[in-house]
Amino acid sequence: MTDSTRITQDEINNIAWKACDTFRGVVDSSEYKNYILVMLFVKYLGDLWKERLRQLHEQYGGDEKRIQRKLKLERFVLPEHASFDYLFRNRNADDIGNKINIAIQAIEDANPEKLAGVFRNIDYNSEDKLGDTKDRNVRLKHLLEDFGDSRMDLRPSHLEGDDVIGNTYMYLIEKFAAGAGKKGGEFYTPPEVATLLARLADPQPGDRIYDPTCGSGGLLIKAAQEVGSNDFALYGQESNGDTWALCKMNMFLHNQDGADVVRGDTLRNPKHLVDDHLRKFPVVVANPPFSLDKWGADYAASDEEKAKYNRFWRGIPPKSKGDYAFITHMIESAEEGNGRVVVIAPHGVLFRGGAEGKIRQKLIEDNLLDAVIGLPPAIFYGTGIPVTIMVFKKGREQTDVLFIDASREMEPGKRQNKLRTVDIDHMVSTYRDRSAQDKYSYLATPEEIAGNDYNLNIPRYVDTYEEEAEIDIAAVQQEIDDLEAQLSDVRKEMAGYLKELGL
Repeated sequence: MTDSTRITQDEINNIAWKACDTFRGVVDSSEYKNYILVMLFVKYLGDLWKERLRQLHEQYGGDEKRIQRKLKLERFVLPEHASFDYLFRNRNADDIGNKINIAIQAIEDANPEKLAGVFRNIDYNSEDKLGDTKDRNVRLKHLLEDFGDSRMDLRPSHLEGDDVIGNTYMYLIEKFAAGAGKKGGEFYTPPEVATLLARLADPQPGDRIYDPTCGSGGLLIKAAQEVGSNDFALYGQESNGDTWALCKMNMFLHNQDGADVVRGDTLRNPKHLVDDHLRKFPVVVANPPFSLDKWGADYAASDEEKAKYNRFWRGIPPKSKGDYAFITHMIESAEEGNGRVVVIAPHGVLFRGGAEGKIRQKLIEDNLLDAVIGLPPAIFYGTGIPVTIMVFKKGREQTDVLFIDASREMEPGKRQNKLRTVDIDHMVSTYRDRSAQDKYSYLATPEEIAGNDYNLNIPRYVDTYEEEAEIDIAAVQQEIDDLEAQLSDVRKEMAGYLKELGL
């Protein structure tokens, strides 16, 4: 097959996005995204399985026993009546919704270690969400026909590129996040921001990488790509069941199905443990929910006594703002001596007082804070507020803290601003060099920070004030005189025209 006949990234993206027309105006986008993404996943599994069968038949000349033995060793198993092709052939069936449900359940049952529970919350036979039987069958038929498009051949040998399906999956998630407003930020971190966090965390071969609020998994995948080899391990936790399922499928489509992604509330019930203690990781990255209310403060006092998690010994964050609950969880999950923590947070974490101020002071006195980076406004879905990145390191030798004001470095957009590659490169190089740059970055000593009462508000350290150019009063007055003279001439000319017209 020549490259000209392979399906391109744009072609797959367009077909997959067009499939959403089946549900637009009928099902809320927060719901139909699951129907689309699951069907893309089922289609990919079917085509991948079909390709592997063809290869094995060529290799073993139709020896079914040897072929079946080999199939048991594959990274997944696809039951006979669970393939997309089977569903497509039955697209006109009166019970097509039920057939799809049976198929995805069979996929789960055949792959319990990798896919158990992934399809638990989706029902292709739902009257509430997809309409009565007649309307539902029409919609599902259209969905199957969209993904059954002859160009939508997802066999690896037919794809132009190595990660086309994973990229399409992320493309759809980004589209859904953009249309979901504030809710979009709950399951998706813009790829440019995820790239920035991954580069700041600097994961190395052999590292275990952890995201305690992993959403649909984009940040973990970016961190994995930053390693530059396959020598790493991914760990994540996500409280929302639908989003956890998206993450599991996302990992599989990016060939990261070995990732240990669990479902649960990280603050109330952390699940990455070793002997009832938090597991330690060299790299911890996250984009937690901003200022989460009712995060579990009532249970925090027993964090050390009962479960030995030992996260809140510096203080318990306010009940209505969970930012430092996530931050301290991440810090206590970081490996001693070399652990790196990179977290996104609202600017309030830099200067709010009370319990947060005391926690912030202790983190600084413990020499854990490495850098504070201010990002531009409106770069996240559903919120226009500017945010900050805080970088913490265990085992730091230096004691100064680097402040970077990157709030003006962006590509402006109508609804959302975007970080450019040059902006990311500037932040990362400045962080790695720990360089002070006029109106951009500053190295603050512990004494300076203490003198500011441990307030980390970036303008206290990075002076971005631009002096206005001096106004030449005489030149301005001369310009006014010239304009008035021109206006006088125009009036005289107009008066002459009016006199000629007898007006």
